[in-house]
Amino acid sequence: MKISYNWLKQFIKMDWDAQRTAELLTDLGLEVEGIAPFESVKGSLKGVVVGHVLECAKHPNADRLKLTQVDIGEGQPLQIVCGAPNVAKGQKVPVATVGTTLYTKDGDAWTIKKGKIRGEESHGMICAEDELGLGDGHDGIMVLDASIPVGTPCSQLFELERDEVFEIGLTPNRADAMSHFGVARDLKAGLLQQKTHKELITPSTSHFNVDNRSLKIDVDVANSALAPRYCGVTLSNLIIQPSPDWLKNRLRAIGITPKNNVVDATNYVMHELGQPLHAFDASKIVGGKVIVKTLPAGTKFTTLDGVERSLHQDDLMICNAEKPMCIAGVFGGIHSGVTEYTTAIFLESAYFDPVSVRQSAKRHGLNTDASFRFERGIDINLVEYSLKRAALLIKEIAGGEITSDIVDIYFKKKEDFEVFLAFKKIKKLIGEEIPRDTIKSILTSLEIKVKNVTEAGLGLVVPSYRVDVTRQVDVIEEILRVYGYNNIAHGNKLNASIAASAPVENHRLEDIVGNLLAAKGYYEILTNSLSSEKYGAWQQSNGNMAPVRVLNPLSGDLAVLRSTPVFSALEVAAHNMNRQNPNLKLFEFGKTYGEKDGVRQEKSYLSILLSGEAHAPNWNLPAERSNFFQLKSIVATVLQRLGIQNCGEHPRPSGDHYTEGLEFKHRDRPLVELGVVHPGLAKHFDIKQEVLFAAFHWDTLLAAVSESHFVYTDIPKYPEVKRDFALLLNEDISYKTLYDLAFKSEKRLLKQMQLFDVYRGNTLPEGKKSYAITYTLQNQKGTLTDKQIDRIMSKIQKTYESELGAQLR
Repeated sequence: MKISYNWLKQFIKMDWDAQRTAELLTDLGLEVEGIAPFESVKGSLKGVVVGHVLECAKHPNADRLKLTQVDIGEGQPLQIVCGAPNVAKGQKVPVATVGTTLYTKDGDAWTIKKGKIRGEESHGMICAEDELGLGDGHDGIMVLDASIPVGTPCSQLFELERDEVFEIGLTPNRADAMSHFGVARDLKAGLLQQKTHKELITPSTSHFNVDNRSLKIDVDVANSALAPRYCGVTLSNLIIQPSPDWLKNRLRAIGITPKNNVVDATNYVMHELGQPLHAFDASKIVGGKVIVKTLPAGTKFTTLDGVERSLHQDDLMICNAEKPMCIAGVFGGIHSGVTEYTTAIFLESAYFDPVSVRQSAKRHGLNTDASFRFERGIDINLVEYSLKRAALLIKEIAGGEITSDIVDIYFKKKEDFEVFLAFKKIKKLIGEEIPRDTIKSILTSLEIKVKNVTEAGLGLVVPSYRVDVTRQVDVIEEILRVYGYNNIAHGNKLNASIAASAPVENHRLEDIVGNLLAAKGYYEILTNSLSSEKYGAWQQSNGNMAPVRVLNPLSGDLAVLRSTPVFSALEVAAHNMNRQNPNLKLFEFGKTYGEKDGVRQEKSYLSILLSGEAHAPNWNLPAERSNFFQLKSIVATVLQRLGIQNCGEHPRPSGDHYTEGLEFKHRDRPLVELGVVHPGLAKHFDIKQEVLFAAFHWDTLLAAVSESHFVYTDIPKYPEVKRDFALLLNEDISYKTLYDLAFKSEKRLLKQMQLFDVYRGNTLPEGKKSYAITYTLQNQKGTLTDKQIDRIMSKIQKTYESELGAQLR
């Protein structure tokens, strides 16, 4: 939120510099995130002075240029080449001297330099009003009053405004501070605590009166729950034109582009008092009646931005006798707003239900200054006052007359609410006893009335505009922020509560696994939980559940919640491959969503994607494509790091998202599925290279970790021994079978097996293959002897021969 310091000082007269004021506002809870300078004319005409044209003759080398001699009060006249048709001898003109920086309409800077134009030197520029930023005119140079002394800085001739604008990071609960008046109200309380007493100056509406009753617009509020208060008044005989400079400067300072005097006045009052207003062209109110109601779902309505929107049945609309004119509290319609041809208006000031406005704004993707305020809750008791203030301002700058009584439909007056504040509660929460007189002073400065005083505490009446102050603790927070957090002494004792934590915490496991994968060269990705329906037949459900659809999707590409992590990962892969980054090692933590029998579920996952080259090109390392076993290895590494053992491997049938793959189970629960992404699915994303993908069922993995136990052992003191077998086997025997039989034969001393060669060839019998395997043996209690080693290897060999028909080669 932007707050103009000059504007703020209209409410509270003070001579502090902006930085000091910003520090106080921050201490009060209105955090000033930055201070930006504002100039009504960029550069403030620095270097532009009044010159007197002494001579004006035709340029010797150009028909449309003039050669002038201009006195700027520095002795020797300047020779300036000028192309303006109206330049003449004897004029007083604005002259931008050499070195002066001027700015274009777009804010681009350009500097006046000494130069030659068609062979004649030019030492400056005689300026038109648009070149100085003083207007749009470019028909000729500005001609100034002949009585102005030569050399006078032009910055002294025009009403230039310099301002400093606070960027305030307003918290959502502070609806009362969403205006210059609201900020000034807080500032007054803060200054009083600093022993500086300042009066809060409020705009007067005492001279509001009805000039005549020639234009009456009836109002019917059909939905009092969504519009508890609605006010309006008409103004006629208006002249729509640009606003005066002072008003335009106020709006420009806070980033609002001026439009015309009526619209600017409504914007001004909204940012002044915090009450949004809307002006309707009275001639567009068919039937002379304003109706506040909801319309049937699907009703078409074109907003000010020219977009035709389909209304929801719960959208509150401001209508005339035939059609809607405005989405209440959000955005006006294209056919009912103020134009240059408007002569009479119906001026609206209302309180709309915050939830209703928030839902309508979100449904239609409209975030306006008005909805920003209505959503957070404006002051319902400020509605009529703001209407009078705006009507008087419009009458002042656009002429005209107030031509109706104020219509004020206020169904149930909102009363200030009462809170009891216990003194002991203040001390308990703050940790320090604040003098009771100081507490009363702070509350009074915040317009919180002290209704009664007892030994135990204070009976308080909180004004209606403080919608966030409803409890005792809220009042204590108000006291503390004005008293000053920095004024609370630091104690010598530090109290801390030790929170009980679960044995297995999700975020800790994510950190462990994320760091492991990052250390191995994988990059974490974060993708949108919303997915597209365009994947068609590939859109798989999560555990045979139906996809969850978004009620009001922003686009077709964001219409459903993802039911599988594979689509998000493939989108990222395609994005990278299309930008010449085909070698990918990615992982992601996220959630999938689905619905079954009317019950919606979400499940967590960890996904890993591999594609392209396994490692960067190297002169002494041959290129190698990422393969299934590399993916399986990293999956096994993750499981091992988390202490999950005894996972059963099961072939994953083709189909689904994979052409081939595996599934790891832990106690018959699916834990990880991995494989090669189906080429048809990859092609859907315009991916031409092989993609490998693994998806961990994270919830199952968390349960498995909680059930696993780490066993710590001493580092072996005795050396390990390696022995090799070259085995002739039937083609259908898997390495896993050999692995299981070996450890079944020798559980205690056999530590590891490693397959290092597979051979198939003409020298072997048909249907046979050769496996070369290294066996690692180790005894924790002593050095292995040859006799022990031979016995173990013989035992493993006999097991292979008897159960598999294996032969040693």
